[in-house]
Amino acid sequence: MSELKALIENVSKALVDLPEAVEVNEIQGEQTTVIELKVDKSDLGKVIGKQGRTARALRTILNAASTKLKKRSVLEIIE
Repeated sequence: MSELKALIENVSKALVDLPEAVEVNEIQGEQTTVIELKVDKSDLGKVIGKQGRTARALRTILNAASTKLKKRSVLEIIE
């Protein structure tokens, strides 16, 4: 498991009520890595947050970690 995938998984599990329902997939592209986050429907609001604030914060953390690893990555939250 990559560091970025583990990071998103750990943070997401801390945010939700049903941590066992959290699924994180990593799709390696040539230049960009896509991290797909899937949570239980009841927890979707917690991961997105008011006006998308939590989702934006997750993306910011992911960007900071990616930059440090000299990679590009994108977070997709799947409903």
